[in-house]
Amino acid sequence: MAASKNTERDAREARDRLRRFNARQSVHSLQVTRRRRDNLVAVAGVIVIATLATLTQIFYFAAGPGMPAASASPSPSNSVAAGKNVGAVPAKTIAGGRTWTGELTLNAVKLGISLDGAKAPQATSVFIDLAEKNFYTSTGSTCHRLTTSATAKLIQCGSVDGKGSGDIGFSFGPLENVPADGVYPAGTIAMARGANPYSQSSQFFITYAETKLDPSTGGYTVFGTITSGLADFVSKIADGGVTPSTTSAGDGAPVIPTKITQLTVQ
Repeated sequence: MAASKNTERDAREARDRLRRFNARQSVHSLQVTRRRRDNLVAVAGVIVIATLATLTQIFYFAAGPGMPAASASPSPSNSVAAGKNVGAVPAKTIAGGRTWTGELTLNAVKLGISLDGAKAPQATSVFIDLAEKNFYTSTGSTCHRLTTSATAKLIQCGSVDGKGSGDIGFSFGPLENVPADGVYPAGTIAMARGANPYSQSSQFFITYAETKLDPSTGGYTVFGTITSGLADFVSKIADGGVTPSTTSAGDGAPVIPTKITQLTVQ
């Protein structure tokens, strides 16, 4: 009987040891699986963050003039196609092939403007059409971007959301009246765009000092000039500098919030 009891006890203990072993194995397997999952999630997270950071830089730098393509300029539409207008682009005949004059007021700084409907009929027509519809003086008319680098001194305005983005519903091309040497004299008014020449839309920029932009990217459509008030703009807005940016030094929102408060063309 003693031998039988010992045998039963040994068998029971063996079964208990097996259960404990199997339990430990299950826990270990679960931990290994969880570690692998966590590692995969961590790696995926790093990839996503790196990708987003890259895309953010590409988006930001394409958004404006003079930056290696990156947008806008932000492209006005996600459906921008190479070599093709998108949406209801204002007719290029609006400009009438003539010179237009007017006044563009940024905050309280009055800038005289002249638009060239002969050399840049499509861009001029778009600007005139949006001006007559009070787009530029409506809510969101912020000039969201100022650059103060040695080679690029400009302010960029006209985005839908006032922050450099938004979709007005159309984009257009081709480029017109582009300086072959990439030099944009002080007082130049030109269309902002993304990497695609047909991504021009509502955004434009004004150079407040001679600006050199890489001509190998295609350049930017020049459709007008500032005829007066540029010195006031420099002293009252541009000299205020740029809000510190994590993306690029000397390129960001102006320290002095700037809006288009009035715009007339005739």
